[in-house]
Amino acid sequence: MREIVTGIVMWSWRSEPHGYDFNGYLVRHPDGNLCIDPVEPGDDVLALLRGEGVAHILVTNRNHAADAAYARGQGATIDAELHAGARLGPFSVVGVPGKSPGEVALYDAARRLLVVGDVVIGNPPGRLSLLREKVMDDPPRLRESVEALTSLEIDTVLVGDGEPILREAGARLRELVATFPA
Repeated sequence: MREIVTGIVMWSWRSEPHGYDFNGYLVRHPDGNLCIDPVEPGDDVLALLRGEGVAHILVTNRNHAADAAYARGQGATIDAELHAGARLGPFSVVGVPGKSPGEVALYDAARRLLVVGDVVIGNPPGRLSLLREKVMDDPPRLRESVEALTSLEIDTVLVGDGEPILREAGARLRELVATFPA
């Protein structure tokens, strides 16, 4: 567990089959702390979450808990759905369908910071990539979603999978888009 950027704590769980970490985040916010895509917490993380409190748990896609319909079908209780254009804490919700139909990213324009679940991953470290196409519902749509993210002013990308990009993340995103088929 570490404060990855000011006011945001990241903790990780190593996925040996994937060869990289899965990450969860606690975003400290005066209107209530946000927990984004929480992964298995250790005792230290549980103590932090209990001590600081969590107003909302946000999940970006069905593999980080679920798209709403999928989650309900699995028996999960959902208080509210995240929809593109909504605001929660410092974030605007950005639709990034393709891996799954309801996947979203969270964008803090003031900090030029983007939090993603599976739309892109930080692997290999220092770069952004996509998951294998076989786990995507609609690969062309996912590439369109990633390309649309390049219109945002981004310095930092906090990823659900792999290593976050803490500087020049917009350039790393454009590098990834440049590899897409025409």
